[in-house]
Amino acid sequence: MQPTSKQISIDEREIEFTMIRAQGAGGQNVNKVSSAVHLRFDIPASSLPEEAKDALRELNDRRISKEGVVVIKAQAFRSQEKNRADALERLDELLRQALDKPAPRKATRPTRASQRRRVQRKTLHGEVKRLRAKVDDFH
Repeated sequence: MQPTSKQISIDEREIEFTMIRAQGAGGQNVNKVSSAVHLRFDIPASSLPEEAKDALRELNDRRISKEGVVVIKAQAFRSQEKNRADALERLDELLRQALDKPAPRKATRPTRASQRRRVQRKTLHGEVKRLRAKVDDFH
């Protein structure tokens, strides 16, 4: 079981790993060793609770396909183990992001003192702008 948050964990059997060769510079190692990892996680077929599945599907993330499959490519490291751990961490972060619900905003009123300070700043700023104006000729 891959722990994701306090209340939800993902069964490792639901995560599919494919080893591929990494892109970019790296000399012969890049051409010979399949150190990059493709992680695939099928949201609809997973054992996640329905609200977690819905939250994941509603995320506007390019790593989630139309069919609801999360695809994460990890190739930052030269070892498969580190790339695999990196991919799992990114899946975990994606799930945490989907489940994180911001606290609802409570409407508050400005204090009388803050209203006074605001009006004083406005009048002071208006005075500064008035002093910048052209001076009329005295005849």
